[in-house]
Amino acid sequence: MTRLILLGTCSALFFSSTFVLNRAMSLQGGHWIWTASLRYFYMFFMLGLWLALTGKSRLLKDVFTAFRSNWCFWTVAGSTGFGVFYALLTFSASFAPGWVVATTWQSTILATPLVLLLFGKRVPMRGVFYTVLIFIGIVLVTLEQAAAASLRETVLGILPVLVAAFAYPLGNQLIWEARHGKIVRIPEASTAVLDDSAARVLIMVLGSLPLWAVLILFVHPPPPSAGQLVNTAMVAVFSGVLATTLFYKARHLAKTPFELSAVDATQSMEVVFSLLGEIAFLGGAWPGAAGGVGIVLSLLGLVLYVRSQTLAE
Repeated sequence: MTRLILLGTCSALFFSSTFVLNRAMSLQGGHWIWTASLRYFYMFFMLGLWLALTGKSRLLKDVFTAFRSNWCFWTVAGSTGFGVFYALLTFSASFAPGWVVATTWQSTILATPLVLLLFGKRVPMRGVFYTVLIFIGIVLVTLEQAAAASLRETVLGILPVLVAAFAYPLGNQLIWEARHGKIVRIPEASTAVLDDSAARVLIMVLGSLPLWAVLILFVHPPPPSAGQLVNTAMVAVFSGVLATTLFYKARHLAKTPFELSAVDATQSMEVVFSLLGEIAFLGGAWPGAAGGVGIVLSLLGLVLYVRSQTLAE
């Protein structure tokens, strides 16, 4: 369990770059479509190149073979877990500070048990009280944001994140079920592909590409700036490759619903990392009393939640 928590926390550190850099690109006028889609285009080439250069060309071929065999499933999984999730996060960055988006994002901890129930998993009730603490923290942060912004900015900065919080664990659970092959409606995928962290991420990236193409054609955003090209490349490396690979590795090592929930819970550390990053690099202000209490409650809920799961093992 300790190893899983450490891997999850390290992934949260790299994931936090997403909120800081997305906010930076929004403040610079970059369109959210490019902020979202370029990350995955970069990841596609980076991961493919990584597999080729590390002597895993056969595995790279297996990824495309597995995708072609069940392209419908992987398009749904990738578009949900990577596409819908990240499109909504980048959209929200245009209306709310990064630390607000990061705190609201912790609602994924509340969403994960519901997703597990959807897949017929037994979800422990002993962590409910601690997830309620996290939820109260999110509410306090939301109230502070509402006081400092218009109703439109508050809704568009927070509501899409709540939807994204369900899309991400849903996509992750689909790939977990494909690996273990216990649900008849979900096709069992190649063990070789899903046993490799980079290959697991790559096949989900492949599944998300059709959604990005549709969004670009539908929205017709203006061309990305040079700064946006650089920043999205940084997000692709830190968050898309390093963070996602670490997070998927932790989830892959998880054997029970308890461990899966604990890994997902470590992502609350993104709040602290995002807040510090925004203050250090974007000149962001420290949160007020309500926001500060909200962050503390969210982190306290995380610590107690993980502790309860560890003691139960």
